[in-house]
Amino acid sequence: MTQDAPGGPTTRNDEEQDAQARPEARLEKAVRAAEQALIEFEIALETFRVEVENFSRLHHQKLGPMYARLDELDAQIAEATAARTGDPEDLRKAQEARAMVMPMPGVDELFHDWMDADGLSPEAAAMLTDQPVRAPKRVRPSEEARKLYRELARKAHPDLAQDEAERTRRDEFITRVNGAYGLGDVALLKELAAEWEAGPVPAEQRLSESEELYARLEWLSQRKELLTAVARELEESAIGAMLRMAPEDPDRLLEEIAEQLLAQVAEREAELSKLVQ
Repeated sequence: MTQDAPGGPTTRNDEEQDAQARPEARLEKAVRAAEQALIEFEIALETFRVEVENFSRLHHQKLGPMYARLDELDAQIAEATAARTGDPEDLRKAQEARAMVMPMPGVDELFHDWMDADGLSPEAAAMLTDQPVRAPKRVRPSEEARKLYRELARKAHPDLAQDEAERTRRDEFITRVNGAYGLGDVALLKELAAEWEAGPVPAEQRLSESEELYARLEWLSQRKELLTAVARELEESAIGAMLRMAPEDPDRLLEEIAEQLLAQVAEREAELSKLVQ
């Protein structure tokens, strides 16, 4: 077997021998793999969270008036029935139906996790601060927005920070990225990508001490457990369950629900018309 001359190019065997010579090499490799796996998990979780929040918001905005209309029609039908019969039981049902006329049922569930600390929706908060009101146009952002988001998240994720100052910078940046992604704003995501590329070059990882590596693995494991619990809560929520009914096209699910509600409204209106004739 021919050996490289002193000072010659480094071969793959040389690199493998160097890696084997360092007791921390395998541990460092495991840490890097765990970091990347956690980031991919967080990207998937954030993608699903955005869809849950957008579905909640659009469900309320688009279908809320239909639910309210159905409640009103139910009350009018019950009142018309009671007026015809004079029956005490029908009167009681009419009173109960009228008491049910309120904003769409389950509104607390629909607003869950997308109000801010003051109980305001993003739209309300924007109006109070004289910011333009922007709502998502779709439950699921476009494929281009999803691709841009994934690329930015992989590059700028706070879990890659090596000190608190860098983590703070990344946290603030990713918050802006998440906001742009939630709106499906491709133009803004492109601006953020250019901003990140023009910013300071992230410091390379310099993990060498086994104590640091073990601590990092422990932190990554705890972070994964926390995110798994968050993911489970999202999946088991009412909106998460609805999204699982249409994983390929959640926007179409909204349209189907709207069609069903419109049909119910038409039926109630026909029933009321017969009662008041």
